[in-house]
Amino acid sequence: MPPVGWYVLVLVAAGAVTAAVTWPARALSLRVGYVDWPTDRKMHTRAVPYGGGAAMLLGFLAAMMVAASIPALSNLFASSSEPMGVVLAGAAIFAIGLIDDVKEMSPPAKVAGQVLAASILYFLGVTMYQFKVPFAAFVVLNPGVTPLITALWVIAITNAINFIDGLDGLAAGVVAIAGGAMAVYGLRLMELGTLPADNIGPLIACIACGVCLGFLPFNFPPAKIFMGDAGALFLGLLMSACTMVIGGRTPPTSGVTYFFFAPLLIPLLILGVPLLDMAFAFLRRTAQRRPFDHPDKDHIHHRLIRLGHGPRRSVVILWAWTALLSGFVLFPLFFHQVNAIIPFGAAALAIALYTFFHPGIRQQEAEAADEAGAATAPGAGAATTGAGAEAGTAKGAGPGEALVMDGRGSSGNGGERRRPRHAAR
Repeated sequence: MPPVGWYVLVLVAAGAVTAAVTWPARALSLRVGYVDWPTDRKMHTRAVPYGGGAAMLLGFLAAMMVAASIPALSNLFASSSEPMGVVLAGAAIFAIGLIDDVKEMSPPAKVAGQVLAASILYFLGVTMYQFKVPFAAFVVLNPGVTPLITALWVIAITNAINFIDGLDGLAAGVVAIAGGAMAVYGLRLMELGTLPADNIGPLIACIACGVCLGFLPFNFPPAKIFMGDAGALFLGLLMSACTMVIGGRTPPTSGVTYFFFAPLLIPLLILGVPLLDMAFAFLRRTAQRRPFDHPDKDHIHHRLIRLGHGPRRSVVILWAWTALLSGFVLFPLFFHQVNAIIPFGAAALAIALYTFFHPGIRQQEAEAADEAGAATAPGAGAATTGAGAEAGTAKGAGPGEALVMDGRGSSGNGGERRRPRHAAR
């Protein structure tokens, strides 16, 4: 049986270190001007500092050192290059995201950085070996095609996480839920004897969950700090690594026949929300004959807000969908009765009804109409101008700091920032 208690300790260490360094990272970001400026595409209206990605990286490194010092987990590090592979690939993709945050990179350059991180994973052994096609054959990957599969997997997962980083707390919450689910899934496979005890996947999933839990108190609406592309790509790298080594290494004679008969499909369901958002974005932009990296306001979180949900409610709804999909995946591991699916069907119906027919939606629409009418009343323009001037003045701000850096609103970058020219530092 895997030492579950030690995995929990590593998770707690990751969260504690991330939380401890997030506020200093925020202060340093403000000092050097590493901030996200608002644009007409973004949900936030005031400049918010980055730095959350750096806090997550430090939390990850600290948790890896804690894990390496635990005798019960020493088999994960003994004579294995995989832990170093995840560390180096994580640092590489963090650097790519950091450069993109500071000076926007072209899409080909970002993809090249993701391929670089995937190559590090591959050459140090963090990749999948085989996968099961549902109701069909078991496929063992040819060494010649494995690098390509690894790169495509990393690109897909990292961009999916980056795309949903559009509301305060959304990406961190989704990855916390998904990482926790993958950790439980991997540890359960270890307990069943299906996954080797030296598989590093559950550890990486635990750490991903921990750093997100440590960061969330500072990122929940209204956010005081953003993770930026540096953090979103880093989280995507961790999720791609753990899903490959868990879902892509189940032996063909394991006897595992639950849930579509294909463990590699489990991550696709657990990460269903970000992957669906990315897939819809690709289809939408292809149909409109626009480049895939062309920004728009038609992501899932944008649509929820247009339905009448506020930013906080939209975030909680997407968390609920992620938790539901994760539970739907995990439940058959512990309970094999067919009736076990019924509660999840009822929960899905309840969430769907809440998403599309919440009573507050019509009320918010009516309030918005009233506000629009009030804005056209005589004298409204002057009042609005005065309020805007007051809101745009920083308390104690120095020269060139006309925006309050208090993090109100939501990031809304979705990995597709466009910094206004007037905001040059």
